[in-house]
Amino acid sequence: MSSECPGKTSWPELVGSDGNDAASVIESQNPGVKAVVILDGSPVTGDFRCDRVWVRVDKEVDGIVVQVPTVG
Repeated sequence: MSSECPGKTSWPELVGSDGNDAASVIESQNPGVKAVVILDGSPVTGDFRCDRVWVRVDKEVDGIVVQVPTVG
């Protein structure tokens, strides 16, 4: 689905980095999205949106990105 969205849609290089720093990188590389930092396992809406990226972080490891952030 993400291939239909404009701009960069996936950030595998951010896994292991600080969640807030990752959100800043994502928004600078694709100004059309809002990066939202959430705890891994938190419930999210099931709708697909080209203007949103969930940045999943692990609360046990000081907010480190644990999953590849992708548009959706």
